[in-house]
Amino acid sequence: MAQSREGEESPYAVSSPSGATLSVRWVQGFPKQNVHFVTEDTICYPSGNYVIFINIETKTKTVLQCINGIVGVVATNIPYEVVAFSDRKLKPNIYIYNFPGLTRRTKLKGNILLDYTLLTFSYCGTYLASYSSLPEFELALWNWESNVILCKKSQPGLDVSQLSFNPMNWRQLCLSSPSTVNVWTIERSNQEHYIKARSVKLPLEDGTFVNETDVLFPHSLPKDLIYGPVLPLSAIAGLVGEEAETFRPKDDLYPLLHPTMHCWTPSSDLYVGCEEGHLLMINGETLKVTVLQKIEDMTQSEPHHISPVSLVYQKDGVFASGIEGSVYSFIIKDSSYKVETFLETEEPVEHMLFSPSYKMLLIQTDKGSVYIYTFNEKPTLEKVLDACDGKFQAIDFITPGTKYFMTVTHSGEVCIWWMEDCICESRIYLNTPTTALACSPSSHSAVVGTVDGYVYFLDVQEVDSPGVIHKAFLSKSAVQHLIFDQRGIFLFVGSSEGNIFIMNANPSSSFEILGFVEVSKDILQISTVSLLEVDVVQVLVLSSLPDAEKSRLELFTVPKILPTVSESFTDERGKLKEELIHLNLYEMEHTLSSAVLDFQSNQIYGFCNQAPYICSYLLPEKEDTKVCILKPHQKVQSKHYGTGMLYLSWHGLWLITIAKCGILCIRDIYTLETFARCRSHSHQAHGIQSMRISMDGQSILVNGKDDSTLVYLKWKRTGGIYGDECIDYFQKLLTFLSKTIAEENYYLNSPRVSLDLGYDFKYSIDSSQEELATEESKKEIPWIQWKSQEAVEKEIKMFSQKRKEIRRGIKELAKTVLNMMEENEKLDNIAKLEQQEFGLDLEELERLHEESEEEVAKIRKDVEMHNLAKGYLTEVIKEECWNAMAVKGRALKCFHIPYVVENFPMKERSSEELKELKTVLQQKKIEAECLKLRKEISEVQSAVSLVKKRHEEDDEEEEDEDKIIRDSNLPNYLLGSLSTDFGVDTSLLSSQLELHSREEKINQITLLKDIIYKVKTAFNNEFDAAYKQKEFEITRVTERNVRIREIISDLELEETVWQPEFEDCEKPERTFVVEDHEITAQKHVSPWQKAKTELISPHETERWLHSQDLDVRNRALMDMMGGVLEVKKEDILRMVIPQPAFMIKPDALWTEEERKQFKEYEKKVKELNEERDKYRKSLETELKKLQNSIQESTQSFDELLKKLFERRVKAEMVINQEELKINNLVFSLLLEEELTSREIFLNNYLVRKQQEKNQTSEAIQKSREELDAFKEHYDNLMAEDKVLDRSFKKEFSEIPSHQVDLLYKLFKRRPRIHKQKAHTEAASSTPFGERPGSGKLNKDTFAHLMKAMDELDNINNMPEGLDPSVWDHFCATRRAKVENEHKVKQKAAGLVEMMAFLRKRVEDDEHVQREIEKVFHELLLLQDEKVKFQLNLTIQILLKQGQVELENFQLILEYSDAILMNKTIIEDLNSVIRTQGQKKVASMMESKEVHKGIYQIEWEHKKMEMEMEDLNQKAWDIQMLFFSRQRQKYLNESNYETLIAIQIGIMEQTIQVIDKTHKKNVENCKKLLKKLEKFSNQKDVANYTLSCNLREELVAVSERKDICNAMGTQLTCEKIVKERYKNMVQQQKLTNISKQQAEQISILQAEVERLRMKTFPALVQM
Repeated sequence: MAQSREGEESPYAVSSPSGATLSVRWVQGFPKQNVHFVTEDTICYPSGNYVIFINIETKTKTVLQCINGIVGVVATNIPYEVVAFSDRKLKPNIYIYNFPGLTRRTKLKGNILLDYTLLTFSYCGTYLASYSSLPEFELALWNWESNVILCKKSQPGLDVSQLSFNPMNWRQLCLSSPSTVNVWTIERSNQEHYIKARSVKLPLEDGTFVNETDVLFPHSLPKDLIYGPVLPLSAIAGLVGEEAETFRPKDDLYPLLHPTMHCWTPSSDLYVGCEEGHLLMINGETLKVTVLQKIEDMTQSEPHHISPVSLVYQKDGVFASGIEGSVYSFIIKDSSYKVETFLETEEPVEHMLFSPSYKMLLIQTDKGSVYIYTFNEKPTLEKVLDACDGKFQAIDFITPGTKYFMTVTHSGEVCIWWMEDCICESRIYLNTPTTALACSPSSHSAVVGTVDGYVYFLDVQEVDSPGVIHKAFLSKSAVQHLIFDQRGIFLFVGSSEGNIFIMNANPSSSFEILGFVEVSKDILQISTVSLLEVDVVQVLVLSSLPDAEKSRLELFTVPKILPTVSESFTDERGKLKEELIHLNLYEMEHTLSSAVLDFQSNQIYGFCNQAPYICSYLLPEKEDTKVCILKPHQKVQSKHYGTGMLYLSWHGLWLITIAKCGILCIRDIYTLETFARCRSHSHQAHGIQSMRISMDGQSILVNGKDDSTLVYLKWKRTGGIYGDECIDYFQKLLTFLSKTIAEENYYLNSPRVSLDLGYDFKYSIDSSQEELATEESKKEIPWIQWKSQEAVEKEIKMFSQKRKEIRRGIKELAKTVLNMMEENEKLDNIAKLEQQEFGLDLEELERLHEESEEEVAKIRKDVEMHNLAKGYLTEVIKEECWNAMAVKGRALKCFHIPYVVENFPMKERSSEELKELKTVLQQKKIEAECLKLRKEISEVQSAVSLVKKRHEEDDEEEEDEDKIIRDSNLPNYLLGSLSTDFGVDTSLLSSQLELHSREEKINQITLLKDIIYKVKTAFNNEFDAAYKQKEFEITRVTERNVRIREIISDLELEETVWQPEFEDCEKPERTFVVEDHEITAQKHVSPWQKAKTELISPHETERWLHSQDLDVRNRALMDMMGGVLEVKKEDILRMVIPQPAFMIKPDALWTEEERKQFKEYEKKVKELNEERDKYRKSLETELKKLQNSIQESTQSFDELLKKLFERRVKAEMVINQEELKINNLVFSLLLEEELTSREIFLNNYLVRKQQEKNQTSEAIQKSREELDAFKEHYDNLMAEDKVLDRSFKKEFSEIPSHQVDLLYKLFKRRPRIHKQKAHTEAASSTPFGERPGSGKLNKDTFAHLMKAMDELDNINNMPEGLDPSVWDHFCATRRAKVENEHKVKQKAAGLVEMMAFLRKRVEDDEHVQREIEKVFHELLLLQDEKVKFQLNLTIQILLKQGQVELENFQLILEYSDAILMNKTIIEDLNSVIRTQGQKKVASMMESKEVHKGIYQIEWEHKKMEMEMEDLNQKAWDIQMLFFSRQRQKYLNESNYETLIAIQIGIMEQTIQVIDKTHKKNVENCKKLLKKLEKFSNQKDVANYTLSCNLREELVAVSERKDICNAMGTQLTCEKIVKERYKNMVQQQKLTNISKQQAEQISILQAEVERLRMKTFPALVQM
């Protein structure tokens, strides 16, 4: 059952005359948040806008509905048996309900704007902690019984992931986030609560700790004795507010561990699991962090990294779950732990929780399934909740809709549920993404649509074992809609492409595909009307026209006999013919989100998309082929918000509406008035996704869109006639369908049913289609594509002959094109066409041309933009570095030496700088005048002041000039620079020893900048003069080079003329001018320029020829006299005397006259040669003079430039000196700002601490006042208790004394309260034991006490003889005494708590006071540092090199006591030091002799030590002498002589054996010797015989030799032998040589291999 608000609170209660109401029967959802225990056997979790309770033992569910929206976070309090949850809305509330009554206990209203993220109850007491995220980040502590916030605190920016109370101490609260762990402490004083946070310092990612320095008051900062105090980084950053307390630079931030989960221990410690796999233990009091060390299992090859997702505490350690689906047991001992696998689950574990008695462990997976592990003698793991894989995509009832229904998820999980209690009977996995589900009314089958375009048909007769019986591949687009008509004849399948496929819904027809209808693509809804008495099925399709913001309706009719005549109704591609199905088109001028057709087929109901209305539209009676515009006939306000859907009930009289608001309304089809209404889902989860109603109309299933919640609605009251009509139609429809259902079910049960799960479309391909066949045709193809291919095949067969002719023509055309391409390849590059121009596809050519044009345009645009960017950058650089420069940067180079001098580029000073400089100069002049007036005033008091005043007035100008001269003549080492060498006035500069104030330093910086500017200007003037000098020198050299070239040409020398020129660095403005020779690319000439050039060039040529013809005089002069009228002196070298003509003849043929002419000719030639020699020598002399003059002038310029270079170095040195002074002043100003920032921060921090001190003082005062009042109340109660005790006998003075004594004993007697046994057993099983008492336990204890007092007050316990009235009075008095004692105990506990609270406040106050004192101390130190810094100035003094030489640089680092003094004092002191030094030298000479004796004694001592070392070495050598085993044996054996005797005996026996063997060998040798002697005698005889024969043979041989020698020839055989011998010797030599060469080759090969291995990298696996 579902619990909701009372009727008067619900805004959705509808009063109708029929009184029909709907109620929630059950809710099915799966947990997305943590599951909680409510009691020992009940768990709960939120789902959508419901809280679902499940009994673990009985599996029954109870539902609690949140009316205001989605349930946010849930928490449970087991002792009080309450459940708390928040709603998700603007300004959410927290609701607390009792369990199992599910009545609202209270409602908590806070100031949270958006949402609560965490809720948790304390383990004892009525405390509830809540945490909210954006924007408050607020932690609040509630007393939920009294509905008040006890305390709250905000932590901006901290997103907390887990919140938990300490089970042993409700005053401790832990908040953990992925980056921090905070422990909050709650303190209470009577009714006041105070909450305080402490942050845990986490280790680094590797588990180590970093030593962090104090940011506010660092004590480990280094002391800089030169540059002043070293301040904290916050002061350097200039921070003065609260951000300075936590400021850290980026380099000081280290990655820390990332906590994931935490859990408390009975000792109030914390175990924290980290993302990096570390397990931390945090002490609850000191917050000390210990990184527990993991004990690795030696059997595992690799260490297993566990990142805990959930942690729960057990007695031996903790249970942890990882992301891989395992639960591990961490057995913790001291500071180490061991990991054991506890159990394995099918899915990753997301959450774990122990039951209150710790007998069960709840395990929740990320999918939403819930397991219960029971710790019995035989542990069991039971699945309490089996979650589906994802949210419900679609739902539907299994015919007739009274017992079972089906669901499908997006992942393809199909489930069958029992409707009564929502128990999953079975499930099947299709393993493919699904989109839609529908159940057939005419058979027990269902159909599922997928994203891939498949349709799966399921047999659901046996709900325990459903199965896939058929699969159809309709198209490649996703299936969006599946709908059966009311009689179950047809199945309509809507795809995303805009096709509606019509299939036979009967399994007996194997779900035949009858055809398809093309409609608009964006199909929103398909509705059908299939009445029992009609032979057609009308189909209405709603689609959207987003471009026109309209909706389109398409209505067509499908005859009942379509399965038998489908071929005549469809074309070759399977499309139904529009004229046969009567397709009509309708449009609305507004958009609809849903539309249905009523059962009379004359009216359409639509749900408006942009307005909250439901409209009805009348259909025109006459059919029209054009699009018909429909106007609303009836308009009713829907009272929904958001888009919605319309559905018709099975009998067609109910119009059901659902929308994003989550409300379901049932309306009368005629009046459109709502007679039943129910809010099943929340608008925050986008309301309802789909709805299904059963055939009898008694059951409604509603599926949420985003909350994955399925709600089952039942009628409480159907409203009379409304329910009767629906039931009557249901019985009629069931009777009509019963026969069909029976037949189809029989067919499903028969073995003839084909289990073919796909189509195998086979079709023939003729020879003309062979090249079009691909591998894809062999794969499974959609039905619509198969029909298209089948139609194509028919067309191919019909036009096969024509296709062959076309193909033949194409081949001939291709050959022609190939021939043209071959000819094109042989042409020149200019005449050659591109490859793409041979394409015959004109459209493709046009497309390629357009693409190329677009690409060219894109590249041109990119180039233009790139050039524009470069141009802009060029202009910026030029403006910044050239145009803005008043003095352009340039250089000067020497003519002969590699010296380069650069000037100082300078910008024009801005008006602000000039104004500031003018102000400073004026201020300095005013100060000088003031100083002068002060001196005059002081001199007026003297007697001769008037006389001096007259003289001073006369000589005033002279004194000013003397002052300037005097100031300017000050030593440079006091000024700190050499700026006076450049004529710069330094009289206005303040002394370096007087720069104390900030204004003086700023003015000094301004003056120093002006000095730098003047130095640069002075040098630039000298540079400009040198630059003009070089220009003059180059001009003069150029003029002289003209004459030098003439002389060289006259002398016909091959010398080159040296012509100096300015380089680019000397004239940088030439960089901006581009010369023609610098452009390497060819100049682009436009067509009109080419035409103009071609037109003008002939006219120019003709005009030049005409001008040449007119100049007759010049032509005649050139032809006759070489272009000159008289011979110049320079022409002597080129003059030639012509030879006489007779010189061609021989000398013998000359005449006398000719001989005379020849002598004259020789004389002229000789004179001409002499003139030539004279002129040549004069030209050479002139050439040397010119060259020497050029050399001298350029060298003199080089010397000048060398001096300018030295001047440049000096100017740069001066500038650096002045800049160093500026930097020192800037540093001092910066340090002064840092000191000021530090001082402001300390003052602000002091103000905050003083405010905190006031708050703590007020808290102490308030606590003391409350403590005094409480103590007074406590004292009054104690006094009343004592009064009751003392006045007892007075009140009973009338009765006898023995009865009074007896009654007093009874008065002191108190009943004993026994603890329950079950409670002690539970406490022993829980690791936390008995927890501290809470308010509820105290109340229960007092109630038990009062109950026991009732037993004591019984009349049976009355003493004998006592009056009953007296007994009643006694009982009342004793009860008052007991109640008073209970109050005293409570007050005593409260008093102790308040005293502890006061003690804490006093400690806080003392801590704040210590902080204030610390700040005061830091301020005093800072002020001292500031004063020292202002007095200890950094000055710059010039010293000559070598004047100060110190070996140890550390001696000059201490300047704390340094002063400046006169040079004579130092010289006097040096003279004294010299005299004392001479005395010291004399004493040192005396001590030198003593040192000699000491050295001699030391030398003798060393000698003795070395002798001692030699002796020790000898002793060591003796010890290390070789000691044989025989000697060791002699020393170790006690009976050494016996051992020797035994060895001697053994050796004697061995010798005897050897002697016998030797004798035998000798005898054998003698026998062998005798045999050899006999054999030798026989050989001697044989040798003698042979020797005699040899003599005879030798005689014969000698005789033969003599004969041969006499004959003078050799035998042929001897020749052959010698030749063979020579060949053998030669072969032997060659063999030896080949062996040697083979060895050398092998050696060389090994060397080559070694070298090759050195050059290549070794790829050997290490």
